[in-house]
Amino acid sequence: MSYFSSPPPPILTFFIFLLSLLSLSLSNAALTTTPKVSARYQLSVDYYAKKCPQLDQLVASVTSQQFQEAPISGPATIRLFFHDCFVEGCDASILISSKPGNKELAERDAEENKDMAPDAYDSINKAKSLVESKCPGVVSCADILAIAARDFVHLAGGPYYQVKKGRWDGKLSMASRVQSNLPRSNSTVDELIKLFKSKGLTIEDLVILSGAHTIGFAHCKHFVSRLYDYKGTKQPDPSVDPRLLKALKMSCPNYGGNTDIVAPFDVTTPFSFDNAYYGNLEAKMGLLASDQALFVDPRTNGLVQTMAKDKQKFFQAFALAMEKMGSIGVKRGRRHGEKRKDCSVHMG
Repeated sequence: MSYFSSPPPPILTFFIFLLSLLSLSLSNAALTTTPKVSARYQLSVDYYAKKCPQLDQLVASVTSQQFQEAPISGPATIRLFFHDCFVEGCDASILISSKPGNKELAERDAEENKDMAPDAYDSINKAKSLVESKCPGVVSCADILAIAARDFVHLAGGPYYQVKKGRWDGKLSMASRVQSNLPRSNSTVDELIKLFKSKGLTIEDLVILSGAHTIGFAHCKHFVSRLYDYKGTKQPDPSVDPRLLKALKMSCPNYGGNTDIVAPFDVTTPFSFDNAYYGNLEAKMGLLASDQALFVDPRTNGLVQTMAKDKQKFFQAFALAMEKMGSIGVKRGRRHGEKRKDCSVHMG
């Protein structure tokens, strides 16, 4: 998946055409299950209360400006946080740059992260620089990333929630560990459930966290097989709405297309953090096979329908799921972690 801040004219034309074809009606219902927050780690909202009490305000001053100047910073940073937590835990290891001459590349240079929008890294680097100027050597890059992701969710119209802090930055960053720890655009629900379970997350967490695809964009390469040769059938994925299929084919040919073309995950409100993503799945408008599969599979279908019907309950569940995800593989203390002054450079 990849995100762009200012789509070129052809993409804007594609958006207009796509939206003109689609007319969705979203229904309403009540949430029956809510993800439980894990208390395994001693993270705390007031972890920096004495040493950097203005931390949240400092990060917010950067994220709000980034959101105005480069709106794609929002979905890109949320994605960055997800990719960080799922590989080595929430330890900012994805921010470390590869060292010239090293055979092993860092996480950020793994194939799965190569199309990460630079705006995400810029947002964290700017926030870290400002925080260091006010609270030198105190705040980890991992905590700044968690706070920034929350800020961007809220700036796009989503929930505001308290971020528990106390993460240290990881010392290990290896590209070879990325692929097996991230979902693919064509992952099956079985594969997704297994992956999320390995991180201590439930089926409910899977469905709720997938709702982050209410904003952001994906390159054609991540869904083109659904349009022309689904699972080797030489036919389109039957779970794609014909209107969406027609629109996507216009901009994503089977061969020789523009590799920079992207499409929105949420075809109805692509720039707003809301629950429209789930209504799109009900209407067979999911962009990725892994997204649409959540509506098809009976283990996840019910929660998809529930989330489509109640935005506020989705927001509540999403805040809890983000807190839970934010506790994956947390490092504490100098034996296991560090607090980098430059997020891209390991201190050791």
